Amino acid sequence: MPIDVLQSLEIIEVLENFIEKIRPPENIRHQVDICHKTDNQSVIIYELRPVWNKPDEMQESDIAKATFVKSSNHWKVFWKRADLKWHPYPPEPTVKTINEFVQIVAEDKHACFWG
Repeated sequence: MPIDVLQSLEIIEVLENFIEKIRPPENIRHQVDICHKTDNQSVIIYELRPVWNKPDEMQESDIAKATFVKSSNHWKVFWKRADLKWHPYPPEPTVKTINEFVQIVAEDKHACFWG
């Protein structure tokens, strides 16, 4: 089930503020940038950069994902491992708010999101 409109506005505001703080300088954003997208009840933070052998094509590399579980009113936190599949983030597999998710990604205490 998709996220409701009021929650969507909060999510967009939180993610936009977070992304703006961590984005690379404007003069190199054509080489690497950090973005986010919403997919039904999930939000995904990803890196955007040109394909190495086709500089006119852009590729997305997922960094972190949070999926809202309405029945229990929490967010599941995921990271993408080397097998290119989403796995629960072991230190904190769930959080109550999108702000907590952003804080976990920013801190990255276990080097799961940013390497």
